[in-house]
Amino acid sequence: MNRQLIRSYILLVAVAILLFTVPVAFTLTKQLRDDTKVSVQREAQTMALLLGNGDKTSCGALEKVAKAYDAKTPDTVQVTPTGRCDPDLPAPVADAALTRAVQDNRSTTDWGSDFVWGKHLTITVPAQGDAAVRIVYSTSDMTQRLWGIWGFRAALAVLVLAAAAAIGAIAARRITAPLRELNGMASKFSDGDLTARSQVTGPPETQTLARTLNQGAERLDTLVASQRIFVADASHQLRTPLTALRLSLDNIADGTDDEFVREDVEQATAEVVRMSRLVNGLLVLARAEAKVTAAEPLSLRDIVDERLSVWRPAADERGVTIALRGSGGADGRLLVLASPGHLDQVLDNVLSNALEVSPDGGTITVRAEPRGEEMELTVADGGPGMSDAEKSRAFDRFWRGQGLTGRSGSGLGLAVVKQLVTDDGGTVTLADAPGGGLCVRITLRSAQRAS
Repeated sequence: MNRQLIRSYILLVAVAILLFTVPVAFTLTKQLRDDTKVSVQREAQTMALLLGNGDKTSCGALEKVAKAYDAKTPDTVQVTPTGRCDPDLPAPVADAALTRAVQDNRSTTDWGSDFVWGKHLTITVPAQGDAAVRIVYSTSDMTQRLWGIWGFRAALAVLVLAAAAAIGAIAARRITAPLRELNGMASKFSDGDLTARSQVTGPPETQTLARTLNQGAERLDTLVASQRIFVADASHQLRTPLTALRLSLDNIADGTDDEFVREDVEQATAEVVRMSRLVNGLLVLARAEAKVTAAEPLSLRDIVDERLSVWRPAADERGVTIALRGSGGADGRLLVLASPGHLDQVLDNVLSNALEVSPDGGTITVRAEPRGEEMELTVADGGPGMSDAEKSRAFDRFWRGQGLTGRSGSGLGLAVVKQLVTDDGGTVTLADAPGGGLCVRITLRSAQRAS
């Protein structure tokens, strides 16, 4: 927008210069041309009068005046001799202009070119006695003055346009300063900072817009905060009665010998356990939807190595191998932009699902490598995988598939993963693993690109 304002300002100034300076230059050029024509024509008419008198005094005076005129000006005086006056001056070349002057008694003016003028201005004036005086005037001085007229105005126009560009840049920055403030607020909003507010500055229109956005942001922050508090409080309050209910069911099971009663109690206990997992998942989701902290450059290798070291003992118990591939495992300088703790929780959820669906003795492959201006982290397991319909719903909250995780999962793990990755400006998708199973592909912003 700054560039557009500066270009518009320069265009307006250029149009103003074109409308006011160019006509003045044309007027001065025409005035120079007319003044030169009148001056040379007056001198030619004076000499024609001296030539027409025919006496020796006038003839001598003509010769002296013509030679003095030639010496002081870039002119050449040419005279047709008469019987009474034959000055020591060159005779003009016979042409149509000379014929009109001698026979038709008409003066002629020839600028030598239709465009401004040529190298010489030729004026032919008739004299008495079928004679004529011709002055051939060199226009070199006129050309220099013409370049001076147009060159000065061109240089002045360049200086004015440069000053207009500088003033326009300052004015544009001042005009767009409130918009940059609003853009900064919008950028913080897009990063999840709902506490961002804009200063009420600038013209009345932008002040009104800033107030409206601030009020909307305040209401949105209040609504989102209330929702998060409600989910967190409700989930926390439900944990106590669920725990008490499970203890009561355990006591009932221990105090009865009826097999049917025990079976019913076990079913009820299983539902209580599942409900407890849902409550715990809601707590995790509420924390994931908490206010986003500023993203920081974090070492992808360090985070991956740390989480794999935590999950390898659990994998070893079932003979599952967790293999790290890609340049992310060998180059600690690969940095990603993420909020502290987000990527750790993402890996925990993905690895937990992968370990649960992987068969004993299987392999989980973790790969981290750059993809253009982004970093890609993939986790591929050897489980049953998902159908296309299941992949399309896998990130829905409380959705549980028909695979191994569907029996005991809460349906919130991948929803939490997507929430955290999206908060950090990344994406997460599901695909089929090359050797069978499911591949979770996570794309994150590279810190090198942001720098």
